[in-house]
Amino acid sequence: MTSTRLEWTSTSIPFAQNRFLHVLIILFIVFFGFMAIFPTNRGIWFADSLPLVVVILTLAITYKWFHFTNLSYFLMFVFFCLHTYAAHYTYQGTPFDHWLKTTFHTKRGYYDRVVHFAFGLFCAFPFREILKYKVKLTGIWLYVLTLNVVLSCSALFEILEMLAALAAGPGGEAKFVGLQGDIFDTHKDMALAFLGGVISMGILAWIIWRSGQKADKAAAY
Repeated sequence: MTSTRLEWTSTSIPFAQNRFLHVLIILFIVFFGFMAIFPTNRGIWFADSLPLVVVILTLAITYKWFHFTNLSYFLMFVFFCLHTYAAHYTYQGTPFDHWLKTTFHTKRGYYDRVVHFAFGLFCAFPFREILKYKVKLTGIWLYVLTLNVVLSCSALFEILEMLAALAAGPGGEAKFVGLQGDIFDTHKDMALAFLGGVISMGILAWIIWRSGQKADKAAAY
């Protein structure tokens, strides 16, 4: 039990011994390769996949200096898969959105909102690890600045969407920005990412608080 817990929470496991991470890498390579076959729009797939590839290569290159816990790698793996799925179908054309429109008669696609929320929910924890182990933050500021990073990254993504739309020329806003008639789409996307981060950090803070309570009770006996 202790060994398993260490595998999830330790940042000192050498790559050669980290079998869990090996499995995640293989699973993602297979999934990414499958999603790269005949995407709905090759240009949009490339634009959506390139930033993800850059992030993954950055994680690989910097592994020598800093590596996350397996829990963080698992959370990032889930988010990467959600994004890769959308890159294959385009964010406005996923089967999930087709199902929503058919079943609930929705007028717009909501999968992009799901992924923005998932970004905050799943990536806040890895951001917190960087701030904790590299920046050496502690206490309430560790949580506050983690949420600031989530919100900043979400804003950066929206800016990159704008630049991609401008580079695409006329009609680019429909392909990359995807407002779908909602003038507050950008604001809602960022708000959902922030909400996901708040929930993630809230759950973590509660778990840590509960662990402290149990430790205090055990010490009392």
